[in-house]
Amino acid sequence: MPNIIFMGTPDFSVPILKDLNAAYGVDLVVSQPDKPVGRKRIMTPPKVAAAANELDIEVYQPENIKDEEAMRKLESIDPDIIVTAAYGQILPKALLELPKHGAVNVHASLLPKFRGGAPIHHAVMAGAEKTGITIMYMAEGLDSGDIISQREIPILEEDDTGALHDKLSRLGSELLLQTLPSILEGSNESIPQDHASATYSPNISKEDERLDLDRPAQEVFNHIRGLSPFPGAYTKLGDKRLKIYGAKLTGEKTAKPAGEILGVHDEGFLVAAGDEKLLITEVQLAGKKRTSAKEFIQNRRDLVGQSLG
Repeated sequence: MPNIIFMGTPDFSVPILKDLNAAYGVDLVVSQPDKPVGRKRIMTPPKVAAAANELDIEVYQPENIKDEEAMRKLESIDPDIIVTAAYGQILPKALLELPKHGAVNVHASLLPKFRGGAPIHHAVMAGAEKTGITIMYMAEGLDSGDIISQREIPILEEDDTGALHDKLSRLGSELLLQTLPSILEGSNESIPQDHASATYSPNISKEDERLDLDRPAQEVFNHIRGLSPFPGAYTKLGDKRLKIYGAKLTGEKTAKPAGEILGVHDEGFLVAAGDEKLLITEVQLAGKKRTSAKEFIQNRRDLVGQSLG
């Protein structure tokens, strides 16, 4: 069996690790360091590190993968291949050249579209009609290596980032296992990316989270589902932050100012977004639990006529 190093961090990468280990065995898992989580700031391992521990695979969590100590550690495995999936650090050239069959990445977009750390969020926010998985050789540039294989899926109107994340995680695992045999045999083909067509999807910033209800309703809708369930798009209700996790397009026009709460609906409440009515279905007011918009508005009918923004 080949010596395999797997590098990944979030829950997206867990099914990929588990299936790869079941098929080939993984000799070392490299993940990001533990981080404090929650109000009590409890040091918590990344999802991949936790999964590796359950699988009894050795875990290595360097602060900086470019350190000499990290390089020596990975050299000691004598890897035939390195597989990465949302690891979170850029690998140095020396590490990319270490494995006999190279370093390959499972990327959650149809490269060269949506290079970077948040391809699923940005694909949904951009209103893309399709996305997919790319298996690629890693290069020094950001997600710029040659493409080995790709598979696409449609982005449905009911898909938010959470739903699409789960679909792509499963698809990534399937495509990796279909592609690996030819890589390990040295019989695979690869094609360079069209760098002129590249688009980018940087990690979501605090500024990205704020909704602009002056934008057309379709764009506001895409923004909401693109940031649901994490980190959540928000607007302001008075001086409090109101996160919006769910919405539906109505196609109904309105002449009311953008952001105005227009009325109560069976599934929540209506708000003006651009020149249309947008149905809000799931919210969370600062300091409160996430809830259906229907439950939220039941005891707050006086909010009709007030503005979000």
